[in-house]
Amino acid sequence: MSQKNEFTLQQLLERVNSRRRSGDAGSDRVRTITARIVGDLFRAIDDLDVSADEFWAASDWLSRLGASGQMGLITAGLGFDRLLDIRDDEADRAAGRATGTPRAIEGPLYIAGAPLSRYEARVDEEGEQIPGEVMVMEGVVRDAQGRPVAGALVDVWHANEKGRYSHFDPDQKEFALRRRIETDAQGRYRFRSYLPPGYEIPPVGPTAELFQALGRHGNRPAHIHFLIAAPGQRVLTTQVNLPGDTFIDDDFAFATRDGLVVTLEPGTPAAGYESLGISAPFTRVQFDFTMQVARDEEESKPLARMARAVG
Repeated sequence: MSQKNEFTLQQLLERVNSRRRSGDAGSDRVRTITARIVGDLFRAIDDLDVSADEFWAASDWLSRLGASGQMGLITAGLGFDRLLDIRDDEADRAAGRATGTPRAIEGPLYIAGAPLSRYEARVDEEGEQIPGEVMVMEGVVRDAQGRPVAGALVDVWHANEKGRYSHFDPDQKEFALRRRIETDAQGRYRFRSYLPPGYEIPPVGPTAELFQALGRHGNRPAHIHFLIAAPGQRVLTTQVNLPGDTFIDDDFAFATRDGLVVTLEPGTPAAGYESLGISAPFTRVQFDFTMQVARDEEESKPLARMARAVG
């Protein structure tokens, strides 16, 4: 008696990857990627003798990960975010495309629509007690030829003194520590805030569970995020690191770039910075951003990476 529905591992894999509805071509790209991923997982389960209990525990973990909103932490912590940046860097080199300021991971905590200022802004909250060392970061946004880019939008955001971000922390105001700054005719920007600390991933939840099982820490060094956009220029997503942090060379998200560690200038005189509420010596950070020429209009749209992907 023939057996039509009893399979070996390879027969099952071939059946999974070849089934389709009559008359429905589907997507060749999706089928190709899915076949590769499913095939690799089948082989991993077989080669590593993954038990049924281990498989279903992993399935439960994935379900909880999706519900937790921590997917962005896992993609960063397992190196996928940095991998995509490496691939973009390699593609630029292969195409002979002029590079600018190093790109760095966006992370999962960008929020569009922060308050907009021209040339300068207070990223910290005016009138509130400053929970850290006062900082002014300033510089020029330039194009690939070194010319100032007027009217560029510099979107900046960073964590508070507890390592938390507004919109994801109910104790903070809606756009706390988030601002957009339009560069002036000389391409200049500057903002006042305070030096943010490094922080650790949430101590409970799917991400912490995996990192505990891996024997890894979940610490990020002190950093400030940027998304910079201008007509005709490729959107730059990056972040700068503050020197001296314990984890600057051991970032759980693998985001530190050698060209993005800034220099701190403590004791900078207040003269010339009064419009930012500066009346005493402060720490200055000077950093210029260099953008790439956009190949098309899509590359210049001021969109976060997820919004660009899913629309």
